[in-house]
Amino acid sequence: MKRHSLILVLITVLFICAGCKTSKSTKDPESASSRNDVSIRVKRIWDSDQHCAFTSIIRFKNRFYVSFREAESHIFDSDGVARGSVRILVSEDGERWSPVAHLTKSGYDLRDPKLSVTADGRLMVTIGGSIYGTDKKLEGRIPQVSFSSDGESFSDPVPIELDSKTKNGIDWLWRVDWMDGVGYGVVYSLLDENPRKAERGSVVNLVKTRDGIHYENVTMLDLPDFPNETTVRFLPDKRMLMMVREDSGDLQGYWGISDPPYTEWSFKKMGLQLGGPDFIVLDDQTIIAGTRSYFLPGSYKTLLLKGTPEGRFTEICFLPSGGDTSYPGFIIEGDELWVSYYSSHETDKASVYLAKIPLSMIK
Repeated sequence: MKRHSLILVLITVLFICAGCKTSKSTKDPESASSRNDVSIRVKRIWDSDQHCAFTSIIRFKNRFYVSFREAESHIFDSDGVARGSVRILVSEDGERWSPVAHLTKSGYDLRDPKLSVTADGRLMVTIGGSIYGTDKKLEGRIPQVSFSSDGESFSDPVPIELDSKTKNGIDWLWRVDWMDGVGYGVVYSLLDENPRKAERGSVVNLVKTRDGIHYENVTMLDLPDFPNETTVRFLPDKRMLMMVREDSGDLQGYWGISDPPYTEWSFKKMGLQLGGPDFIVLDDQTIIAGTRSYFLPGSYKTLLLKGTPEGRFTEICFLPSGGDTSYPGFIIEGDELWVSYYSSHETDKASVYLAKIPLSMIK
């Protein structure tokens, strides 16, 4: 990666790459989208007195949905309890957003809600479910799922069911994508109380489902150095792509590619540390990826990358962001790329943003 160019952009506090102009998001949530002299439009679509983070975006039944975790802080509230909930917003036009669901579960810290559409046409929300003891010690992770047939009423979160080859009780199904009626995702299971200092830290397994609740093991992925957050997507020829965060060793994320039935994988290092990785495959097989940038410690940004299915990436730009930020989601709407993400550069607690980027600027 071109670290000197990233540092230059950060130091000059510009959100412009390759001659692209970016709108400045202000504390007026409407101002970013109302200007006519910008190429990239960025709008704050949700803020509150809560910490709002870890986004996902999708189009379902001709409306747009954004999901995220909402709580007092990144993990623990002021009383030492982790009680994250899931907020889901809906919009008819991508400009005006309103809450449509607020999911909670007693005893659980609900995290990282990810949206997908099942084979039978339901909106599905996969959710991390962390369980903490009174001493803030992690006692378990049981992934949860919620469904909606109409985008209005969402079921209460219930545990997903992993087969015995996959689960160990400290599991996280981070995201699901669908191909030919089957949903695929990666479960990472912790192996040590301090996984960042362990030799492996976690084990990752590719799993599949047909109903969104029951998951069977496809293969274990032999990756060292605490692999965890993982996004999978598909090419038109049904090859699967994988973007894997690693949190020990050299901290470089992995890019993977596999042919059906997805039991044999080729991985390569991406050359940068990942945080909240997601990506989308455009019609011409260009990959647009997003992650947290760690290049300047203490000055995190949400970074967009452009790449190929083989895993060759270059930077596009930083979105207006800072502090606690990242976890983007992507959809294509008309001739624009829409990117949901969260950031704390404007508000005391992290807020949720939506960037709209002309595809002509990134192809």
